[in-house]
Amino acid sequence: MALFRYKALSAAGESLQGQMEGATADEIIGRLQDAGHIPLEARRADEADTEASWTALFKRKALTGEQVVQFTQQLATLLGAGQPLDRALAILLDLPEGEEARKLIARVRDTVRGGAPLSTALEQQHGVFPRLYVSTVRAGELGGSLHETLGRLADYLERSRLMRSRVINALIYPAILLGMVGLSLLFLLGYVVPQFKVMFEGLNAPLPLLTKIVLGLGDFVRGFWWILLAALIAFGMWLDRKRRDPTFRRALDGWLLQRKLLGTMIAKLETARLARTLGTLLRNGVPMLQALGIARNVLGNRVLAEALDAASEEVKTGGGLSHALARSKRFPNLALQMIQVGEESGELDGMLLRTADTFEHETGQAIDRMLAALVPVITILMAGVVALVVMAILVPVYDLSNSIG
Repeated sequence: MALFRYKALSAAGESLQGQMEGATADEIIGRLQDAGHIPLEARRADEADTEASWTALFKRKALTGEQVVQFTQQLATLLGAGQPLDRALAILLDLPEGEEARKLIARVRDTVRGGAPLSTALEQQHGVFPRLYVSTVRAGELGGSLHETLGRLADYLERSRLMRSRVINALIYPAILLGMVGLSLLFLLGYVVPQFKVMFEGLNAPLPLLTKIVLGLGDFVRGFWWILLAALIAFGMWLDRKRRDPTFRRALDGWLLQRKLLGTMIAKLETARLARTLGTLLRNGVPMLQALGIARNVLGNRVLAEALDAASEEVKTGGGLSHALARSKRFPNLALQMIQVGEESGELDGMLLRTADTFEHETGQAIDRMLAALVPVITILMAGVVALVVMAILVPVYDLSNSIG
């Protein structure tokens, strides 16, 4: 018997986590299902921390995010055309290029042929399909409109993927720019500057303070570059450990939200993600409390996630969602007003999706403006640093030339 850590979702939408002894992870999952819970994760306690850190970065998933979207779209199309579920899965079996993807779809097909619903078959794939995906499919099965549910789910996944790609693409160029300028600066300090130091020592002339500082930095980079490398690795390990520290993460997330420009953009981005997820789940028939429990996990900001937890508790007692979210004073007022209109009109799911459209558009514009301003600022700052190093070397050379002439 081994000790396993598990995460699950109750029938009421509450997040559960704890430890349980068992022979295998499948046994833990089965016991959670027998108790009426939706298993999300089950793995050995002694492997949990390791898996969550650096090794997880290099672990290849059976289906990528784009493949999950394609699988959902194609399955919705086949079911809408009247194909039986097991036949549709058999057709999809030949479409993926990767062997692991084919094996996964084959496992799903075999489970369905054994009499299990599609949601259960997807749930057994150990995290390939997120809880939102499984819960939405389960709601579609109960409502008898699986192909329509899958179509809306595919649209949600595609929109989420495009928004995430937009944010990542906006950061690629500044990151490359910083990296190239940093390497150029190291080359100047570690190779070019020390050569001028030999010349200055031969002339035995007084040097400005700035030149002495740059020459000292050049000696350090050339002689102790391994200290810089070790410090960079140590900083990365410290950052990874802090990333998994709930107290540090919450403090950092709270600090980020308080920043005037960045905090506003983060709040809008997270609100768009929450509204899109919650609206999709409600439209597909997922109960409100369960939808809130699932939507909570799409929020990357811990402070906003805690605010949503508090709102969920108020909703359980019969309170309105807009009023419950307003108590935290963390979510944008426009979003709260739109949600309130949706509640009063009886079209909460549609208004949540409109809220998501609105804030995704605003966030996209904010990202474009930020990128337009960030690249020139970084370029000017980095060019200034490089120019400072160059001036520290050329000014003494120019002075010496004038004195000789």
